Amino acid sequence: MNSPSIAAAPRAAAAPGDSSIGGILLSTGKITPENAERVLRMQKELGIRFGEAAQRLGLITEADIQQVLARQFDYPYLQTGERKYSDRLLAAYQPFSPQVEQLRAVRSQLMLRWFARGRKALAIVEVGADDGASLFAANLAVVFSQLGEHTLLVDANLRQPSQHSVFDLPLGPGLSDLLAGRADRQAIAKIDSFVALSLLTAGTLPPNPQELLSRAPFVALNGELEAAYDVVLYNAAPFALGADALAVAARAGGVLLVARKNATLLSDITALTDEIRHSGAEVVGAVMVDY
Repeated sequence: MNSPSIAAAPRAAAAPGDSSIGGILLSTGKITPENAERVLRMQKELGIRFGEAAQRLGLITEADIQQVLARQFDYPYLQTGERKYSDRLLAAYQPFSPQVEQLRAVRSQLMLRWFARGRKALAIVEVGADDGASLFAANLAVVFSQLGEHTLLVDANLRQPSQHSVFDLPLGPGLSDLLAGRADRQAIAKIDSFVALSLLTAGTLPPNPQELLSRAPFVALNGELEAAYDVVLYNAAPFALGADALAVAARAGGVLLVARKNATLLSDITALTDEIRHSGAEVVGAVMVDY
């Protein structure tokens, strides 16, 4: 018969608010209370860590340990197959990959060059529809939230929105509905997988996206969002589809340009940069993607 003292330990570890490795493994269903007893016995006999003992018994993998550590240090991410987000949301599923390290480098530069100056909003802009700005904006929003910044990603692409699909949300009321006075900030969805991430989808596709984004309500809404969040990222429509991006840029005040390697023409980037500056916004930087 198992000793009551051994059996009690894993059950106590499963108590609400327990951030120990054993408690987290139990609460997430990675191990059962019975298996936890086996782990505790090996841990005591060999004098090793709980996670190492669980691995030796074949109950968990190294990936499980990494995820537990991420939770202990408030750095949430997901395992492949968890949730129904796009598998191209690398910051959520592969946070230690080289691509995400580069994202964190971009985040650091933006913190120093833009957000440290007291700015809150930034528009993510591309020339063509296939340049990768939407996916880049989604991943950038995740890494900002992982930093602990209360982050809002706004799908301001009112022509071909995609962020609702990336985060597996219905295309309900969103930005367009707020600007038309047909919805309020209850339309903003909290992304539960990440402590500090929210999303405002594009909403109903309007017949007049450029005009809607150019009107005074967008100025007022941006002010409200900047007051409520640390970081507001606008994913604008591609410049090739219209001048919506310029209206978004003027409201945000700053722009990060996204270009695709071996695809986006330098002449197009130069022309877009000139247009953005004429709108009164600042080009904070540019990134090149190859996914």
